[in-house]
Amino acid sequence: MTAPVMDQTKAEKFAEKMLNILNDGSLALMISIGHRTGLFDALGELPPSPSHRIAEAAGLNERYVREWLGALVTGRIVEYDPASGSYHLPREHAAALTRAAGENNMAATVQFLPLLASVEDRIIDSFRNGGGVPYSAFPRFQEVMAEEGGKILSSALIKEIVPLVPGLDARLRSGLEVLDVGCGKGFAMILLAEAYPESRFAGYDISEEGIAGAAAEARRRGLSNVRFEVKDVAALDEPERYGLITAFDAIHDQAHPAEVLRGIAGSLKRDGVFLMQDIAASSHVHKNLDHPIAPYLYAVSCMHCMTVSLAQGGDGLGTVWGEETARRMLEEAGFAGVEVKQITQDIINSYYVARKAL
Repeated sequence: MTAPVMDQTKAEKFAEKMLNILNDGSLALMISIGHRTGLFDALGELPPSPSHRIAEAAGLNERYVREWLGALVTGRIVEYDPASGSYHLPREHAAALTRAAGENNMAATVQFLPLLASVEDRIIDSFRNGGGVPYSAFPRFQEVMAEEGGKILSSALIKEIVPLVPGLDARLRSGLEVLDVGCGKGFAMILLAEAYPESRFAGYDISEEGIAGAAAEARRRGLSNVRFEVKDVAALDEPERYGLITAFDAIHDQAHPAEVLRGIAGSLKRDGVFLMQDIAASSHVHKNLDHPIAPYLYAVSCMHCMTVSLAQGGDGLGTVWGEETARRMLEEAGFAGVEVKQITQDIINSYYVARKAL
């Protein structure tokens, strides 16, 4: 049998793609460092400056800053003037890299890549032997997730997300009991507790670190209408207690998401609403070919969301469980009339509004 002839043009094009991946992956590490050290923020406020001035402004070692700048200059992120030896972050680039950019700050999101890479050896072991990598192996996850989720919630929760449920603003103003499952550091419930003092809020999460941080922040803000507890939400058993239950980017991480959804349905009052934020994607890989961040989502799933679930003996649902599966699981859990909505400030997630089937 004659071996198929290799398409040399296709091979060269793919080799170029691999070279771009190598360079872009390297830049991702440098971008994460730039965010964590405050280098982008310093550059965003400085005029064109030499490396020692940039290092001084950020309170960092000049030699490391200079090498970092070399990667950013050759990566066409920072501009360099060889005549004056000065570096400059263009305003157009700062708009996606500095904390001042708010929800548009992609540097904060890029932090996930080195975080995931830190467990590569354990993921490879799971490929070979099954099982998963436990939540405790990701010591910075709560910190990074809180920053990432906070970008959207801080600007959109009250103005765009609450209005997705007709009449919810009025109900919260008059007094409603609300629960957030998988609350992390409690940012959503703290924002709502401040905005709606007549309502009562609670947040449950298995992370002791997250709950401790949430409780501390609530105390710092002097909030008496919000509480946080370390609790496995798969064992949720508070029949018809809440008028609103929320889950922000949390259901697909659960070890047993079907049990969690059934518990949520049972804990809602008859006129209660479940508001679920989760990844906007299809359950079918071939329908995600044109998704702008599909490779990133599947990688996050493989190296965090899916493996954390499997480490608990869970179902390993994965980040990209998709709308088709989400709709089916919500209906099986006891919800009816599920609506899927989007907001202008969030291109990554969909918002599911689900009511109990009566």
